[in-house]
Amino acid sequence: MNKSNARLGWLFASPYLIYSAIFFLFPLIWATYLAFTNWNLIAPDYEFVGIQNFIDAFFSESVRAAFFVTYKFLFMFVPIVVIGSLFLAMIIHALPRFKGLYSVAFFLPYLASGVASAIVVNGILSYNSPFNIWLRGTFGLDINWLGSPILAPLIIALMMAWKFAGYYALLFVAGLESIPKDVYEAAAIDGAVGFKRFWSVTLPMLYPSFYTVTILAVGLMFGIFTEPYVLTGGGPEYATHTWQLEIYQQAFAKMNAGYGTSIAVINSIVTFASIFVFRKILEKWGARHGWE
Repeated sequence: MNKSNARLGWLFASPYLIYSAIFFLFPLIWATYLAFTNWNLIAPDYEFVGIQNFIDAFFSESVRAAFFVTYKFLFMFVPIVVIGSLFLAMIIHALPRFKGLYSVAFFLPYLASGVASAIVVNGILSYNSPFNIWLRGTFGLDINWLGSPILAPLIIALMMAWKFAGYYALLFVAGLESIPKDVYEAAAIDGAVGFKRFWSVTLPMLYPSFYTVTILAVGLMFGIFTEPYVLTGGGPEYATHTWQLEIYQQAFAKMNAGYGTSIAVINSIVTFASIFVFRKILEKWGARHGWE
């Protein structure tokens, strides 16, 4: 009976396992091999160059820019989206009626195409847009929003926070709904009201949702491509140049597929290492509040 159940389990899991092997495992193995070659994406023949691609990437200015820009986006986007989505979740949770309707309304930006959203933002911030014409005519401000190394990353981070806040808010709403009311009643007896109740009761009880949202937001920053590609192309002065832009330019624009693949491998290592660090920090915070 146990062997029969095991075979049945493998049978039901086989579609996902086959899909993962075809579209994730085999491409990962192939990409790891290509990272040590000089393949140009077209020629049938290519040479094994060892770790030369990784050495070149280590000394590349654009790769270093992608490394630091990703963390710049991370430390702007994550706090904004976590605080913003938690704020939305608390508003939805406090509503007496129509919680589902408002949840869907806040979730809709997540369904919007990244290209469409970027084009709309680009139109709003263009030099001859009504918004900029009003700023120049009313306040005498002539701001090059997407041409500033400081403003351009912030605008992209804010746009992505607007897009994902509604989605992450649903996770926080689920966490808020799961907090027992008797916990708040006991806290009220001990004098925990207002902000003290939120800080000492609500926030620690939201640890599972907080953990999930933070890890998803951190992982997202290592894979952004559409928004900086459409809005700035990675500029100005590499201020919005991400890992995915660097991989795209090397592998497809410059036809250095082997070198681009080595950058993708480095990106994967940095991504997993960063998520691991954030996981450990969050787990220590959760352990202090009784989450093991």
